[in-house]
Amino acid sequence: MFTNDIKKGTRIQLLNGWYGTMEDNKRGLIRMATIEGIYTEMGSIYAYDIYQAQNAGGHWIKVEHTPDQLKKKKNIQSMGF
Repeated sequence: MFTNDIKKGTRIQLLNGWYGTMEDNKRGLIRMATIEGIYTEMGSIYAYDIYQAQNAGGHWIKVEHTPDQLKKKKNIQSMGF
């Protein structure tokens, strides 16, 4: 499953272990999600931070990232963030 295939209402897990719910049907680098971390809040997340998503059957599927998303991740990491 690619990050662009994740639809609104899908449960996701981020690379840092936090869980959330996708809040949009957009495609691309930035997505909107409600994340249950230290606090529960809704906001923008980078698509390359999504680790896995839950399918309709309740199974967790590892997410694949597009080449553009991986390129942006590499650029941001090279800046020290």
